[in-house]
Order: sequence, then structure tokens, then C-alpha cells
Amino acid sequence: MNAFEKISLPTVKNVIAVASGKGGVGKSTVSANLAIALVRQGYNVALVDADIFGPSIPRMFGVESAQPEVLNDGEMDMMFPIEKFGVKIMSIGFFVKTNQGLIWRGPMAANAMTQLLENTHWGDTDYMIIDFPPGTSDIQLTTVQKLHISGSIIVTTPQEIALNDARKAASLFNNKDLKVPILGVVENMSWFTPKPHPEEKYFIFGEGGGQRLANELGVPVLGQIPLIAEVGEAADKGLSVYSQSDKVAVEAFDGIVEAIIEKSKV
Repeated sequence: MNAFEKISLPTVKNVIAVASGKGGVGKSTVSANLAIALVRQGYNVALVDADIFGPSIPRMFGVESAQPEVLNDGEMDMMFPIEKFGVKIMSIGFFVKTNQGLIWRGPMAANAMTQLLENTHWGDTDYMIIDFPPGTSDIQLTTVQKLHISGSIIVTTPQEIALNDARKAASLFNNKDLKVPILGVVENMSWFTPKPHPEEKYFIFGEGGGQRLANELGVPVLGQIPLIAEVGEAADKGLSVYSQSDKVAVEAFDGIVEAIIEKSKV
């Protein structure tokens, strides 16, 4: 495949990129739970962990020790994704030790990403969610150039430092030579509500940042996700937002998924 040849995924109907400008805003948590929420709506869903240097999706699904099956179809070796909660998952994390760091230059990482996409047997897939690494590196650029992406989602926290980096992530999709539609903004860690006082909201990271970014980009806020300890604890245990008791988080993800479905075609 040459540098400009498109990757063909004929069995995949919609590809949604989930991006952020910086780490620590909960982008992978959002990606994982969006994938699960789409499955709960009855769709066939794949989730690609595009963070080659710091894959976290296997841990979030509790499948770190899983080994994808590899079969030769007569032309090339094809990998079969790991399935959990009905989501078809592929990550470089399945092929390296948990504590092993990859010392690769950008082109090597981009090539690995291409292989994860092209050499995986996805089967019929309504939605493929791609969990981008933070920033705007070779991995993001290669994926956007080689794959037809239906739309993108920008994840940020309300604080200004996160918004500044989120703007950079958005600029990649708005580049005149790439032109990937931005479906909207997801504001994570919007507020904190203590369990004993469910009527109270504490805006720890500021207020209204997601809306300001959405206004700048001319897109909607798809949802606001509060800062909930149970959600993070569930991810550490390989569980989803639907396994914890806070209904606000569940409603937030259900609302985001409804907005994505409305904006896409299956």
C-alpha cells in the first residue's frame, strides 16, 4: 500500500473518531462507553485503540491477557478482534506486554495503526469507534488520510488548558485538505456531585467550557458527563458505566449515542 492509498473497510458502515488535544480528559473512557452504549441500542460495534504508545482499552474491558486469533485467508494473515460486552476490540496492547514501552518512530506507529485496521476481520459493523491518542501526530494524520471517517467527536474538560488543546485536535479535522465532519463536543468531568447531596453541583474544572468550544466550532454539545468516582472505578475493573449505580452518567452516554445515531446513517 502506498502512502496515499485508502484503506477499504467494505463491511464497516460508519467510522467515528474520538479525539482530544491532551491526555487525562477521559477520552478512552468516553470511547469505551460509547461503543457499549451503541451495542445496547442493537448495533454491531467495533472499537479500535489507536493509542499505539499507551493503549488503555484492553484494561478498560478487562481483557489485557487476551490473544487475538490470527488466520491466513490465502493472501495475508488476518486478525480476529477480541469481543467483550458485544464490542469487537482491537488494540496493539494485545500484542505487547503490559509494562513494555514501544520505542518506535512516528512512521512505524502509523504503519502499525494501518495494519490494525486493514488486517483485522471486522465482519458486519454498523459503527467503528476509533479512540485516538492525544494530540495531532502521525497516527491521527495517517488514519484520517487513509480511512473514510464519517465524523469525529471532540472530548474536553471545562478548563481552559484542556480547551486550548481540544481546539488543536479540532483543527486537524477542519483542515481544508482533510475535511472530517465534527459531530459535536463531549464535555467530561463537567461537575462533581457528592452522593449524600445529589442536588448539589461543584464545578471543579470550571463551567461552560464545552459549550464555548462548541460555539467556536459551530457544532452542538453532545453531552456533559459529571465527575463520578464509580465510573473510573468501573473502568479500572474492566466494567462499563452501565455496571455502576449513578444514573446521571448512564443518561449522559445514552443521550450522546442518540445524537450520534441521529447524525449518521446505518
